[in-house]
Amino acid sequence: MSLYADYLNEIETRKADGLNPKPIDDGALLREIIAQIKQADHPHRADSLQYLIYNTLPGTTSAAADKAQFLKEIILGDVAVDEITPAFAFELLSHMKGGPSVEVLLDIALGDHAELAAQAAAVLKTQVFLYEADTTRLKGAYDAGNAVAADILQSYAKAEFFTKLPEIDEEIEVVTYIAAEGDISTDLLSPGNQAHSRSDRELHGKCMMSETAQKEIEALKLQHPGKRVMLIAEKGTMGVGSSRMSGVNNVALWTGKQASPYVPFVNIAPVVAGTNGISPIFLTTVGVTGGIGVDLKNWVKKLDEDGKPILNNDGNPILEQRYSVETGTVLKINTKTKKLYSADGGEELVDMSSSFTPQKMEFMKAGGSYAIVFGKMLQTFACEALGVPLKSAFAPSKEISHEGQGLTAVEKIFNANARGTTPGKVLHAGSDVRVKVNIVGSQDTTGLMTSQELEAMAATVLSPSVDGAYQSGCHTASVWDQKAQANTPRLMAFMHKFGLITARDPKGVYHAMTDVIHKVLNDMTVDDWAIIIGGDSHTRMSKGVAFGADSGTVALALATGEATMPIPESVKVTFKGAMAPHMDFRDVVHATQAQMLAQHGDNVFQGRIIEVHIGTLLADQAFTFTDWTAEMKAKASICISNDDTLIESLEIAKARIEIMIDKGMDNDVQMLRGLIDIADKRIAEIRSGEKPALSPDENAKYFAEVVVDLDEIVEPMIADPDVHNVDVSKRYTHDTIRPISFYQAEKKVDLGFVGSCMVHKGDIKIVAQMLRNLEAAHGKVEFQAPLVVAAPTYNIIDELKEEGDWEILQKYCGFEFDDAAPKNTARTEYENILYLERPGCNLCMGNQEKAAKGDTVLATSTRLFQGRVVADSATKKGESLLGSTPVVVLSAILGRTPTLEEYKIAVEGINLTKFAPPQQTPMGAGSLHF
Repeated sequence: MSLYADYLNEIETRKADGLNPKPIDDGALLREIIAQIKQADHPHRADSLQYLIYNTLPGTTSAAADKAQFLKEIILGDVAVDEITPAFAFELLSHMKGGPSVEVLLDIALGDHAELAAQAAAVLKTQVFLYEADTTRLKGAYDAGNAVAADILQSYAKAEFFTKLPEIDEEIEVVTYIAAEGDISTDLLSPGNQAHSRSDRELHGKCMMSETAQKEIEALKLQHPGKRVMLIAEKGTMGVGSSRMSGVNNVALWTGKQASPYVPFVNIAPVVAGTNGISPIFLTTVGVTGGIGVDLKNWVKKLDEDGKPILNNDGNPILEQRYSVETGTVLKINTKTKKLYSADGGEELVDMSSSFTPQKMEFMKAGGSYAIVFGKMLQTFACEALGVPLKSAFAPSKEISHEGQGLTAVEKIFNANARGTTPGKVLHAGSDVRVKVNIVGSQDTTGLMTSQELEAMAATVLSPSVDGAYQSGCHTASVWDQKAQANTPRLMAFMHKFGLITARDPKGVYHAMTDVIHKVLNDMTVDDWAIIIGGDSHTRMSKGVAFGADSGTVALALATGEATMPIPESVKVTFKGAMAPHMDFRDVVHATQAQMLAQHGDNVFQGRIIEVHIGTLLADQAFTFTDWTAEMKAKASICISNDDTLIESLEIAKARIEIMIDKGMDNDVQMLRGLIDIADKRIAEIRSGEKPALSPDENAKYFAEVVVDLDEIVEPMIADPDVHNVDVSKRYTHDTIRPISFYQAEKKVDLGFVGSCMVHKGDIKIVAQMLRNLEAAHGKVEFQAPLVVAAPTYNIIDELKEEGDWEILQKYCGFEFDDAAPKNTARTEYENILYLERPGCNLCMGNQEKAAKGDTVLATSTRLFQGRVVADSATKKGESLLGSTPVVVLSAILGRTPTLEEYKIAVEGINLTKFAPPQQTPMGAGSLHF
């Protein structure tokens, strides 16, 4: 059977699901389609033309290469197609974004046919996705005296590809749609359990919110032609939890504008809003599509006569509405005055200056941030090739410098990695900076989207300036189902070829590694001055500064070795007092959130860097803090580490990278060996005193400071989703932190989960030691609730086996993962036993394994959003409470939350993760675990 016949069968299958034909990326299929077009009497010729013109993916897909060559044949007159004139062929090439299409355009522009060369040059002047091979050809032709090449370069030097674009509309009318009250997780826009379909944009779009919501949005569009639907988080923040490019894609699919008439299901320019604005990483993703993010501020705190917030019975500020945005409200956005107005334009509702910075307006004009990044590089290249001074067509990067003011840690890192800034100028928070990216991570549920983005921007190889790049397999590690079997090998093969270290070798040379991406990146980060970009909100490292990003920003970092962003403000977090012997460091993490809210009232962490002075903890334990900062709504976190502790952490990282090398994971350019060399250099700099561990200047300026009093932490802390709070906006946030005594040993626990990126080797050792203690005290251990344990990495399991801990875990487990026979179906029911699951994200991800509906789960995870770890049942809300490992283990054994005394007895003699605030002189690590 032909590929085309298979495609027709697939079309019928998709039609039954209400879907259009899937966009074509396979060159072999497109060659069949082209052959049918060439036959004037072929029965499928008309459909084949439609598929070629309107349903073939652009960029560097194999289909794009064949389409570009066919269009070239038409332009040169080698093939005649009545429906595709040479002029239309040029038009189609102009929408193919780069790669094969640019190669074809250059062939024609630098060819012998003067009229065609002029037409090709006119199209090339609109293109920005040119790479070294393309620019080298142009430069060579120019140097050889080619007049067309000179004309193209002169256009690029003026950035006419940008300046000749139409300006954004001065007035944008919107109609509101309230997606939900309270913080909206990106899971609502793109559910984790539908991650397998993200690269099929139309199919994935069916999962946004609900079918009812989709119909309501469509109805609003019909009722309000010409207006754009603005999706709103009422009384909350839009897009918390992750960057989720697929979420922005879905919103754009339902509410945005089609990017090109010849590229299906790629929409841009959504308008999203929240009472408390947009989550920082999600806002970056909105910018990728040239969208608008609105901080509505439509609810404000009610104040008394003294200007202080009036509190309700729960101690929360009472909110009052400044203006209504109920579904169906028509509003006007003015991009010149940068304000939001009422429908008639008579009432100013909120200032939108932050939505319309010069840089963001450029993204909107160009249809997204990629075009601006590549455009800047292209203009710079052209000016250098012509030997003329650069007169940038783009808004100048904002450079903020305060004379005499010291630098925070993040300001130091950005200054050290800045590109294209004024030489010698010291930059402070608020400056817009292009920076070198040292480490890039791509995770497996967004990886296929990243590969699509790379193809769309015509990238074929990893930027040589990137020190380390890794493609994980952890988000789909739990179940090797048909979806994973279809997607994972394809993803790994693409990323392997592109130049990344891959978790699973497409050639089957080394054992499949499903290690949690953040743990691997934490080891691959071997410089405390590094900048890390990763396709996950929990890209937070204990060394350097790491930013969670959407799949597109990850692709851009992989292709260019750069990222562009403002230098964020910082909040300084220091500690005083001492940890009680029965407390675990996870409780310090939760207490930080609680004490910050108590000290400042508002979440001062949101959108900022948390500079945490935690330097006596080794990298794994310190990562527990930085990892949690994603839930604090911080943009990122930086650990200030003592010299000795940093050296020890780097030595541990080196050893783990060596293990990856021993398993055959290094690539042709020996990227992993290069990371070890960087670590050795950094260790030498610290030991010699040439460049001590990163620390801020004493006169650095912070947005706020938080002092965590360890003496106040006297019992385990739980982050509670508070699912029954009468104020809907207070549910499913990470701000409700409660002591264990709140539950009075009466809170039933249906399932315990020790796993996710929040745990390290010490956590799994705690599980083993608690089992030994309880066995010694009672002769055996009986679980009153299931306990699921998933170690983050295989290295941890290997070390536990060597140290004798795995044996006690095996003794009490009723299920142990087997890589030789991985699960091919997700578990839906649990027994009251211990489950030893495969290394990876497991329940935390929520895309494969889940707790039973309506369960109350107590987990070491980071996710308490509705439906993530556990969905609601028909009669009971699912709850995902978050706590320390010993609390989770004991609760699973008891089937309920413990009393403080029960907890103290259970952890007696166990080496919990301890922390002592850094002193003036370096101290050793506070924990033996690493």
